[in-house]
Amino acid sequence: MPRYGWAEGSPGIWNRLGLIVVALAAAVLIWILALSITQTPERVKLGLTPPYLMMRGPYRFTRNPMYVAELGLWLAWAIFFGSLPVLIGFLVLWCIVTIIILPREERSLEAAFGQTYLQYKSSVPRWFWKTNN
Repeated sequence: MPRYGWAEGSPGIWNRLGLIVVALAAAVLIWILALSITQTPERVKLGLTPPYLMMRGPYRFTRNPMYVAELGLWLAWAIFFGSLPVLIGFLVLWCIVTIIILPREERSLEAAFGQTYLQYKSSVPRWFWKTNN
């Protein structure tokens, strides 16, 4: 596959900007992990719906910081490698998350946490920009 922006086996300056996004996405994932560890109760019930609603840390800026970070990694690698197939993978993953996964997750969170989740949902955007979701 061609690597757009690369010359003589090395990434160009614009490709290297993707590494900044990789670092930011990795930092968000580490932040989520650290926050989750500190807020996890001693006993956790495993299941599809979490036993508590996380609203601190990166969850103040977006309801889905893990998806934002994961999608950020895909986009960053697409930029770094100058790869059209990786960019297409990013777009496919974004569509799947937006159309299939998030609506299901949001319905289960509404059922589990009721008005608390609805208030959180109305005040914190799904991604980083405010939509009707």
